Amino acid sequence: MSISGAHAPAVTVWWAHPLDPDAHPGLVSVLDAHERERMAALRQEADRARYLAAHALTRIVLGEHLGVDPAAVLLDRTCRCGQQHGKPRLAQRPDSPGFSLTHSGSLVGVALGPGPVGVDVEHRRSLTSLEGLAEHVLSPAERGGPALDTTTFLVTWTRKEALLKATGDGLSSPMDAITLSGPHEAPRVHAWVGEPRGPMWLADLSTPEPDHPAALAGFGDAAPAVTTADGDAVLAG
Repeated sequence: MSISGAHAPAVTVWWAHPLDPDAHPGLVSVLDAHERERMAALRQEADRARYLAAHALTRIVLGEHLGVDPAAVLLDRTCRCGQQHGKPRLAQRPDSPGFSLTHSGSLVGVALGPGPVGVDVEHRRSLTSLEGLAEHVLSPAERGGPALDTTTFLVTWTRKEALLKATGDGLSSPMDAITLSGPHEAPRVHAWVGEPRGPMWLADLSTPEPDHPAALAGFGDAAPAVTTADGDAVLAG
């Protein structure tokens, strides 16, 4: 099917639900050898289902955008250490288009934009040792604000992880170096220690599942228009 929004200058985010690999061999065949190996190594059925939906959706979206078969999309996952476990990028064209994938709970998401983007979704669930987690996530300035509950903590987490995915650093870069606006305020980066790459925009996203907060980030002074699309329909063909 044609994927509406794939060629628009705005960022498009597709949301979909996990799919059992055993029931969807056609989607498994879209993955490359590296992805099939990674998926098979996951012990939990739910993890394999999220992995398949997220990676198959990514390939279908990219294939439509590039005008190639999804299985023929070549990805480079080279990490700073040289191994193939870094942020996936299109081989030989790492920044255009930019894309990002995420999965948690009962949702997977794929974002596609004209430049580097980062998307993150988190399933709202009980978190053990919220105080300990907050020490690693909140900057010194943020720790002086109101105490976070699970909901507000996950809003902060998704915003920061989206930013780190956009830069390509992921969780190898410290979240506590970033100071954001409060979780009940419009998302904005107030400060970023040691981050010299220029201004970044940040946006909260609505999702098909109310208990799954999400965020989107990229480079620039202001967030572009964001379009959401039906990833389930894309996966269904």
